[in-house]
Amino acid sequence: MNDEVTAGDPCTVAGQVVKLDRGFPLVRTASGREIRCEHAIALVKGEDVRAVIGDRVTVEVPRGHDKGIISAVEPRVRAFVRKDPTDRALPQVLAANFDRVIVAQPLADVNVRRLERELVLAYETGAAVTVVLTKADLAESERHVQEMRERVEALTGPDVATLVVSENDPASIEAVRELIAPDTTAVLIGKSGVGKSSLVNMLVGFNLQETTPVREDGKGRHTTVNREMVHIPGGGNVVDMPGVRGLGLWEADTGIEAAFADVEALAASCRFRDCRHKDEPGCAVRAAVEAGQLAPERFESYQTLRHETFDLRERREEARRLRGEKASDAKKGVTNAHRRRTKKRRN
Repeated sequence: MNDEVTAGDPCTVAGQVVKLDRGFPLVRTASGREIRCEHAIALVKGEDVRAVIGDRVTVEVPRGHDKGIISAVEPRVRAFVRKDPTDRALPQVLAANFDRVIVAQPLADVNVRRLERELVLAYETGAAVTVVLTKADLAESERHVQEMRERVEALTGPDVATLVVSENDPASIEAVRELIAPDTTAVLIGKSGVGKSSLVNMLVGFNLQETTPVREDGKGRHTTVNREMVHIPGGGNVVDMPGVRGLGLWEADTGIEAAFADVEALAASCRFRDCRHKDEPGCAVRAAVEAGQLAPERFESYQTLRHETFDLRERREEARRLRGEKASDAKKGVTNAHRRRTKKRRN
């Protein structure tokens, strides 16, 4: 399909961002037409909003212009948000309007600390969450596969499915494909080299995404540099996200509570409701660690992520004070934004 604006009368169309390439969103309309777009200046300056992969947008197609102009971004059903990787206390939206987050980790080299952080961010979206262990064909033995699966399942809990995928096992690929039903979208996240592009190729049935050869140690280099929504034949869509190095948390309290449900359950039994699990008497969490019921590493991760969200909240509050804003102003801004969205939907 043509990704440039074709000649003709000016018009306004609605569509969805299906690719981000060099800062120019590619928008697909209901008819299947694809339009390379730029953002309206008023949209960027007025609300500091930029369309991301999955966003539903309104596009103006002016006569004599080589690109469409995104004039409006519809309210997002949900979004995958991280802290801006710069030092600013600002959010960065990576994807919007999806139904499931698939977290990919290489079976032979699971990074538990990173997985915990990925699960927090995934839970925070409100979407369904699944963990996929890739490159199972490189495992030492079937016993190794089972041990790693059980280790990850103990971390994720009973509410999150953990699938093991091998390119030599078509049934394992089909199990992932069944998660992405028609008219649904899944976001695929994971560190560079975990096999996301290979997984997408297996789901679509041909080499759509470029991959690099696996080194002798089983690791590879990530080749996906653009976010793109890929249609799975007979199923829905998957967004192959480039390997994200920085996974700074943003508004992650709900995600932490879900990812660390075991720690939260222990915390509910602490003597003090505001227990920080340090040196307070009657701390049920520390008691569980000392009794061997909670792994010290998991408790350390929980504390690290909780402190990170607290520090970020403090930085945001300080930035708000420097701007001369009141707490009521922030709430008022959220309320007004909600009212504008509601009015727009009604109209």
